[in-house]
Amino acid sequence: MTITEKIFAAHCGKKEVNSGELVNAKVDLVLANDITAPIAIKEFNKIGASKVFDNKKIALIPDHFVPQKDILAAEQCKMIREFSHLHNLELYFEVGRMGVEHALLPEQGIVLPGDLIIGADSHTCTYGGLGAFSTGVGSTDAASAMATGQCWFKVPESIKFIFYGRLNKWVSGKDLILHTIGDIGVDGALYKAMEFEGEVIRTLPMYGRLTMCNMAIEAGGKSGIIVPDDITADYIKGRSKRDHIFYTSDKDARYIDIKEYDCSKIEPLVACPSLPSNVKPASTLSSITIDQVVIGSCTNGRIEDLREAASIIKGRKVNSNVRLIVIPATQAIYKAAMKEGLLEIFIDAQAVVSTPTCGPCLGGYMGILAEGERALATTNRNFVGRMGHPKSEVYLSNPAVAAASAVLGRIGLPSEL
Repeated sequence: MTITEKIFAAHCGKKEVNSGELVNAKVDLVLANDITAPIAIKEFNKIGASKVFDNKKIALIPDHFVPQKDILAAEQCKMIREFSHLHNLELYFEVGRMGVEHALLPEQGIVLPGDLIIGADSHTCTYGGLGAFSTGVGSTDAASAMATGQCWFKVPESIKFIFYGRLNKWVSGKDLILHTIGDIGVDGALYKAMEFEGEVIRTLPMYGRLTMCNMAIEAGGKSGIIVPDDITADYIKGRSKRDHIFYTSDKDARYIDIKEYDCSKIEPLVACPSLPSNVKPASTLSSITIDQVVIGSCTNGRIEDLREAASIIKGRKVNSNVRLIVIPATQAIYKAAMKEGLLEIFIDAQAVVSTPTCGPCLGGYMGILAEGERALATTNRNFVGRMGHPKSEVYLSNPAVAAASAVLGRIGLPSEL
C-alpha cells in the first residue's frame, strides 16, 4: 500500500484498503475558519447534535477576515467564539493567539505524522508535509464530523512525483510545486494523492515541504503527502503533544502514474494570470511592472520565508511605485521576526507589516487591488478577481523573487540586485 492507503486502513480499522474504495474513517482533527465554520455550526445545529465528538479534536481558527474588518466579519467570528465556549473547545484561537490556520497547526504540534485530518478549507492539504493525510471538505461534511468524529471518503489513487538533481540558487519548494502544476495542469491530479519523493525532497526543509503540499489542491489533488523522515522527526520534536505514527509507502505500492523532474533544470518560476499552471521563468518576465507585492499566507508566511525576503531587501528601499505588504503567518513567527530584526529591515525599506491574517490572499482586506493593478504574491492562487478587482492581475512566486521585485518595481531576480 501507499502511505495514503495505510493511513486510511488504520483509521478505518481495516487491514488494508484499495484506491477507489468507499470508506468511513475516524478523523484526528476537524478544522474550520471564520468563513467556513459558521456554515458548519448552522448545519451542526440543524441535524440536532447536542455535543461535539471530542472537544480536543476540533480547531476553530478565525484568520481570514481578522482582526474583524466589518460588521459581517464580526458576526461570523462571534458565532464561532460562542460555539467554542459552549462546547469548551480546546483548540479555539482568538485574535492575538491565532495565526493563519495552516501555519499555526503544524507550528503548535496539533497536526502530526500519520494523522487523518479534514478541514473546511481547501488548503488543508498542507499537513501532508508532515506525513499526514489531510484534505479539504465542505462545511456540511465538517459539521457531520464535528458530531460523529468520522467522515466518508473514496480512497484516492496516488501519483508519485520524484524530484532529483540539485536545487539552483533561489529555487525553493514553491518553485518545485509551481513546476509540477505547470507540467500537469490545474486538473492533472484530480482527486489523486500527490506523493512527493526523491533525493531533493529528502533534503528539503519542512517549510518547503509544507509549501509543496499546500498547493497540491492547485493541481486538483485530493492531498499532497511526503513520507516522514529525520527532518520530520526534528520538526515535531518538542512540538508533539500526543502519539503519532510514521507510515511509509511499500516498494510494490500501486501508483496510477509516476513523474520525474530534474531539479537542476528548474529556475525561479512565476505563475502568471490567471491560473497557477500558467508558469514561466521569472527571468523572462522583466517587462512586467507591478503595483503591489505580498509576502505571507499559509503558503509562504513562515519565518524562513521572511528571512529569505529580508536578506534581499536589507539596506534597500521598496520601489516608489510599489506597495510591499509583509504578513507573518502566526504570532510566534511575528515575534521571531521582531527579535531577529526582520521587521525593522522591512519597515526601513518602507514596507508595511501586518498582524497575522489571510487578508489579501483571498481578496479579503489588507491589500485589495484596484482595476488594472498588478500584484506579485507568495500566495497560492491567482484566479480572476482573487485579490480584488476582476480586471486586476495576480502573479505568484517564491519570497526571494517577490522581495527582489518589490525593490526593482517589476518582476525580477535577486541576482539582479
